[in-house]
Amino acid sequence: MSSQTLADPDHGPGPSPVDRFERHRAELHRERQVKTALYGALFLAALAGSIYISHFFPGRLIAGAPKIGDYLYDILPVLSAEHLFAGTKTEGSLAYWYFNMPKYLQLLLETVNMALFSTLLGTVGGFLMCFAASRNLAPNGWVYFGFRRVMEFCRSVPEVIFAILFVWAVGIGPLAGILAISIHSAGALGKLFSEVNENVDHKPMEGIRAAGGTWFDEIRFGVVPQVLPNFTSYALLRFEINIRASSIIGFVGAGGIGQELYYVINFNFYEEVSALVLLIVATVTCVDLLSARVRYRFIGKEQLA
Repeated sequence: MSSQTLADPDHGPGPSPVDRFERHRAELHRERQVKTALYGALFLAALAGSIYISHFFPGRLIAGAPKIGDYLYDILPVLSAEHLFAGTKTEGSLAYWYFNMPKYLQLLLETVNMALFSTLLGTVGGFLMCFAASRNLAPNGWVYFGFRRVMEFCRSVPEVIFAILFVWAVGIGPLAGILAISIHSAGALGKLFSEVNENVDHKPMEGIRAAGGTWFDEIRFGVVPQVLPNFTSYALLRFEINIRASSIIGFVGAGGIGQELYYVINFNFYEEVSALVLLIVATVTCVDLLSARVRYRFIGKEQLA
């Protein structure tokens, strides 16, 4: 006798469990297809709206491409193989291109210091907020909700907006940049840290709780040792990001090499633009290589693969 004709002893003749399972699976499949089609249509509508609002049209891109090429040609230095290693007074030499190198290095050091100090402050802020903002560690729902919203505010407001506010409050200089990047870093790192916390092993915490430990004891001895390597890795990654951010917020007077870059762009000192951009790229590359080595020491190369 086939499964289609089997009777249910409790409800009389009817479809077998296999038939009910297959029918339910088909319904779920159809429901998933409808949702996929709906979300796909919404995505395409949003994409079309974004293209229309931003005027991201192929014709406009093609028309603007030559202008990009012209600007890149203008900012590139005219180097001469014959005078490549001549002094700062000789056109076509590297020294002539980087005639302002002492000033650039001083500003670059200021930028790196801004990024380092703001990363330190942001890491401390994110560390203090992340445990109360973790669903599995928060003392109660209200604490979890409040800290989540605070971190969302910190990372949702762009660093440039914070920098403008602090430039108005404390004046032009690196202090405004440090405060702006620190707040944004605290929100971003707090989010990343809390996601790490939500994947911890709860057995050490249960043991500490059974021994009479407080919530702070559970965090200090049961959670922190598990998450510290990942926290360090995220903090180093944020340091790389903050170097780039420190270069940008200088455009609003928050110090660093970005302030000089804004100046040379405004006054069309073309060769100095390329010199500064190349210096920033080289610095970020060096920091990336250095931080990668530090991360390997903390969590191992095999875990970063």
